[in-house]
Amino acid sequence: MSWPASRLRLPSLARRLRLTSLRIRLIAVFALVALAAAVSASGIAYWLNRDAVLKRTQDSALADFRSQLSRDITDLPLQPSCDQLRQVAALIAHSGLNYAVVLVQPDCVATSNPAFPASLVPTALQHSVTTPCVHCTAAPHQYHLFWQRQTLNGTPFLIGGTQVLPTGPTAYMFKSLEDERKDMDSLAWSLGIATLLALVGSALLAQAAASTVLRPVARLGEAARQLGAGRLDTRLEVRGAAELADLSQTFNQTAESLQAQVEELSTREHASRRFVADMSHELRTPLTAMTAVTDILEDEADTLDPMIAPAVRLVVSETRRLTELVENLMEVTRFDAGTAKVVLDEIDISDLLTSCIDTRAWLDAVDVDAPRGIVARVDPRRVDVILANLIGNALKHGGSPVRVQVRAEGPDLVVRVADGGPGIPEDVLPHVFDRFFKADAARRRSEGSGLGLSIAAENARIHGGTITAANGDSVDGGPGGAVFTLRLPMTPAVEAGHPLAADGGPKSGTAPQPGTGAEPGAGKGEST
Repeated sequence: MSWPASRLRLPSLARRLRLTSLRIRLIAVFALVALAAAVSASGIAYWLNRDAVLKRTQDSALADFRSQLSRDITDLPLQPSCDQLRQVAALIAHSGLNYAVVLVQPDCVATSNPAFPASLVPTALQHSVTTPCVHCTAAPHQYHLFWQRQTLNGTPFLIGGTQVLPTGPTAYMFKSLEDERKDMDSLAWSLGIATLLALVGSALLAQAAASTVLRPVARLGEAARQLGAGRLDTRLEVRGAAELADLSQTFNQTAESLQAQVEELSTREHASRRFVADMSHELRTPLTAMTAVTDILEDEADTLDPMIAPAVRLVVSETRRLTELVENLMEVTRFDAGTAKVVLDEIDISDLLTSCIDTRAWLDAVDVDAPRGIVARVDPRRVDVILANLIGNALKHGGSPVRVQVRAEGPDLVVRVADGGPGIPEDVLPHVFDRFFKADAARRRSEGSGLGLSIAAENARIHGGTITAANGDSVDGGPGGAVFTLRLPMTPAVEAGHPLAADGGPKSGTAPQPGTGAEPGAGKGEST
């Protein structure tokens, strides 16, 4: 198979070792299943072995006790003395199974070991031994051998008892089960260690299984991030299980389709921009000639026939509007192509603002609050375009008074342009900087192309700044009115694609040329 142009690098060691929530869940599930299985198996094995060991010891001890009683007690006289009982108890106890024997008759208690008196025999066992067994399989009303397991002073014992003869002594045995308990404790430790090992093994197995599943998922996530970052040639290597291979193949097909669509759209967009640029450039030559003619016609309009003069003035107005539109389209094309240049110069913003307002004869209509001494490194021509659009917009579509405030806030230059109009509708605010946007559909043929605010925003952006629009009551609690806020860094870091010119811009104190790139008259939600 062919390898993709862009290879996908494996995640870093830290990322591979990082425990994700899915990995933790997989390990936890494996561990819980293994723990439940191991504990169940260990518990069953422990209880089966315990019962087997205790039953074997118990049956062996009781059988030996029964055998010794049958052999030795029968040699006693009908009324044995205490000494005789002690001798028989000692003889039975030395059978080799290491248990203590207690023989009890009404006038004597004989024990092979003083540590095991008759008082240690459980009351329930004494009652069973001294009561004839009605439900036993042997002949009724005969005594039988009974037993009970009980812990005495921390040591487990098997205690057995029987009535030897209806008129003979009652015999009890105490068989220590300490060895069996040690064996069971050892078995329990072994089973516990085996359970722990099973738990560790299940965790390792879960880790391996999770890695097998999550490694392709991690590669897919990394590929998706690279695809989202614009690396459209990112592809996954198709390998592994059928489901994961299908997933990788689907991702590659999606990436190829997306790359093809993006390339097609980019080609169309480039062609569209080229068409606009070529069209604007081609229109400039005839428009230059038309502008010269309309200037002459405007000068002679007062001497023309009153029936013709209105038509002449309309031609002059529309020709100028078309010229401005072509200039704006060419400026927008420069922004889109990344060829717009910023020629920086240190200039007093108060001088720049005064020049902008004075050139357009707005001094009587604008209230200016711009203290001198706020010097910023900007492109005077482009900042003039921004100010002309914002102030012209406020004058034409806002309302008196129009206030312009300039402040230095930290490292930024802030210019606020507010008017006394009704403000901007909330549904229009998000679109005021869109190209060709006009808030009032009835004014589609009104003066203005809908590009002025968009060009102003682009000029702010290539300075590293922003323009925001809001209503007065949402900014300072005032009674309505639109407020446009221009925020520029005092010393901008110009974006890549917009190189700085070494010189050639206006110097401090010089007024930018009026009408360059934008003329006033942008409405709320539209621009010229």
